[in-house]
Amino acid sequence: MILSYGPYAKGLAFQEGYKGNWARLVEAAPEVLEGSSNKHQNWELVDPEKWVPDGYVCLRIDSRGAGRSPGVIDVWSPLETEDLYECIEWAGTQPWSNGKVGISGISYYAMNQWTVGALKPPHLAALCIWEGSSDYYRELCRHGGILSDFYASWYPRQVASVQHGVGTRGAKSVVTGELVAGPQTLPEAKLRKLQADNPGEAKRRKLFDDYHASRTADFAAIEAPLLSAGNWGGMGLHTRGNFEGYLHAGSKQKWLEVHGDTHFTHFYSNYGIALQRRFFGHFLKDEDTGWDKQPPVSLNVRHPHEKFVLRAENEWPLKRTQWTKYYLRPEGMALSPEVSGANTTLSYDPASSGLTFLTPVRSDSFEVTGPVAAKLWVSSETTDADLFLALRLYDPHGTEVTFIGSNDARVPVGLGWLRASHRKLDPAKSLPYRPWHTHDEERPLNPGEPVELDVEIWPTSIVVAPGYQLALNVRGRDYEVDGNDLALPGAPYPMKGVGPFLHIDPDDRPDAIFARRNTLHFAPGREPYLLLPIIPES
Repeated sequence: MILSYGPYAKGLAFQEGYKGNWARLVEAAPEVLEGSSNKHQNWELVDPEKWVPDGYVCLRIDSRGAGRSPGVIDVWSPLETEDLYECIEWAGTQPWSNGKVGISGISYYAMNQWTVGALKPPHLAALCIWEGSSDYYRELCRHGGILSDFYASWYPRQVASVQHGVGTRGAKSVVTGELVAGPQTLPEAKLRKLQADNPGEAKRRKLFDDYHASRTADFAAIEAPLLSAGNWGGMGLHTRGNFEGYLHAGSKQKWLEVHGDTHFTHFYSNYGIALQRRFFGHFLKDEDTGWDKQPPVSLNVRHPHEKFVLRAENEWPLKRTQWTKYYLRPEGMALSPEVSGANTTLSYDPASSGLTFLTPVRSDSFEVTGPVAAKLWVSSETTDADLFLALRLYDPHGTEVTFIGSNDARVPVGLGWLRASHRKLDPAKSLPYRPWHTHDEERPLNPGEPVELDVEIWPTSIVVAPGYQLALNVRGRDYEVDGNDLALPGAPYPMKGVGPFLHIDPDDRPDAIFARRNTLHFAPGREPYLLLPIIPES
């Protein structure tokens, strides 16, 4: 049995609720039209017509307060996790069940798998966690301590719009003809009383606390076999969690897969479905699918211009990684393995495109695959500063090369963020290539006085081709490709390179503090650098 539980309304057709994304999916993976009428397609969930003929039961459940399920909606809450536990146990004991329940789905339907897995439902047999973040504070609410605007834009668009009680203001199921958001139509004021203020809590709670902890899994408690599938282009929500969850899950049987393209393409493509079939066939049906030969780590290594090469690995990060410091050199604005030795400063306006440092032009290629980190010494004219770091790739003509990302059609190689006042590290959890900030206290800056900052850049992969250059862009605002929106039919948000994962809330980033000049400091013993995971040729 393949089960899913979430707030997007099980009766809302993919084609109706997400028209633009459906068109992009069909263009990218036309095989979704083969062997299915697609009548039962639902956003981010398996197509029953592709799975039921193989002997699976596909069970979709609207979460409490969403779709056809009454109650108060409180996304990712401990109560939701308990509900999901009960659903698994109910499903695993039905006469039409073989007692083995697997959970599948993208994003929301992946994120709650981490938390319910930690509760160890007896009938839970497998977790297919496809592009699902695992850290409620660091990946969903706040990036490096900076408020992510995603919650405030996503919630009314995709959750409140199908809340139970929207009734006739919502869509009807193309299969049953029933209202997808409940038979009753409640007034807006009543609906608001049946919603927890999740976006408001994310904004109000600037520091990590028990609220965030209760929505983050105890990974070590997870025992079920799991497949964690991440997206290199998922910066903002759908990259880091698949790596961190995979690394820390207690499961003795666990696998990591990473791909590119949109948030939904490979979940439905022949490549993705074949992977899922082998995984679920092995653990839910005891079939010989060859999964026992599946490598622990499968990476679709990224090359320029949407080329990916699948490669089997044994671990993450890769043992053969050559961790290499590329120093920021103010002379020539270069990234180099050689220390500069300069004693100077470089300032930038946070409203500008910031400062960009480039690797030398090489006649050979080199691969960067793994987590990335930067160490900087920074001061501000005020008591704080927001650092936005972007790894960018430029072709021999100096034109930036971007990639199809999970939630934006043009994303850079990698992104990282840090609010300077949140620079406190946990020494027990921090690694040279993945600093771990506690986010449990604020340490304001003294204007003009530099502080040492360790910035996490989410895991990435890129083969830098001959003549191409990798760049580190240090800035005080969100990355943008070229300042222009990309017009995509049906896109619900501007696409400038980060999709819905903007950081522009004026309450969280008041101009009086965050719109003043920032300065990078260079001095002997204070040589800023980028730590790159260089993978030698095999």
